[in-house]
Amino acid sequence: MGKKRIGILTAGGDCPGLNATIRGVAKAMYQKIPDVEIIGIVDGYKGLIEGEAHEMKPSDFSGILTQGGTILGTARTPYKQMRVKENDIDKVALMKDNYKKLRLDCLLTLGGNGTHKTANLLSEEGLNVIGLPKTIDNDIWGTDVTFGFHTAVDIGTEVVDRIHTTASSHKRVMVIEIMGNKAGWLTLYTGIAGGADIILIPEIPYNINKVAKAVEKRAERGRGFSILVVAEGAFDVDEAKMKKKERAEKRAAAGETTATNRIARQIAEMTGFDTRVVVPGHYLRGGTPSSYDRVLASQFGVYAAQLVSQGIFGVAVAERNNIVVHNLLSDVAGKTKFVSPDDQMVFTARSLGISFGD
Repeated sequence: MGKKRIGILTAGGDCPGLNATIRGVAKAMYQKIPDVEIIGIVDGYKGLIEGEAHEMKPSDFSGILTQGGTILGTARTPYKQMRVKENDIDKVALMKDNYKKLRLDCLLTLGGNGTHKTANLLSEEGLNVIGLPKTIDNDIWGTDVTFGFHTAVDIGTEVVDRIHTTASSHKRVMVIEIMGNKAGWLTLYTGIAGGADIILIPEIPYNINKVAKAVEKRAERGRGFSILVVAEGAFDVDEAKMKKKERAEKRAAAGETTATNRIARQIAEMTGFDTRVVVPGHYLRGGTPSSYDRVLASQFGVYAAQLVSQGIFGVAVAERNNIVVHNLLSDVAGKTKFVSPDDQMVFTARSLGISFGD
């Protein structure tokens, strides 16, 4: 096999496991192709547009398995803006030009849904691209799991565990907001692992009367506190009838970005219980990856290196039924993996007595 130049970028939000994946790709590539050249592209697609890149050395990948964030930096470059010219700048043309100037044989893109859409766009433009699924939301179509997800579940669970002790001590209703604007996987798993009493996710619109009733029922059974785990994208049955823009306008008028504070206020008004809100926010996606994510990231990185060596491009790495596989980028780009209301994990939660407010 001839000499190869492989570009790597990380785009979108950061999460634990990005560096572990970069390391997995690099170490496997050095094993397969001793004279491979790995080009690190800075700050995601922004770096590819601006030509910000540098050749990396084997030592650059040492000691990063446990490191959070991304050594390459990242930025959000929305897919819907890719074809929009700003100051007469054609972003797609620049990315193609810089790919050629860097003499890349392949580009590896580590990211979520938006990253995969742009990766598919570049693939359709004739570039050799391979996507790797990163997101704490676990909402990428075609893969059972994404790296970063299990670490975020572990962190979210720790938050719920700690809130449990203060909630029971003060007999409070605690409303914990978990990241997840479109899909509720992180909230669902965190809620089950943390022993939440109520879980509210975007896929199952809630009725605030039923939420309040669930809290009151716990009090009637002698439980003086309740734990609600709420996805940031959760909405009620009335908002479910609205279009996304309508919901956003309604919340903006009320000074809200998510429903969490409103839910807490409504519960306090309807039940009279002392109610507080906790928002761990970006804490959920920071820090060192869990052992599970280190292993998964390493598997994904090695598999991507194998695809490069086999000349298989225009695909996204995935895991299905505990086996690492790949999908066509064109099959997964633009699709979101939502929680089905009849998903086994929803059934599990309901069977444990957890309310979804429906």
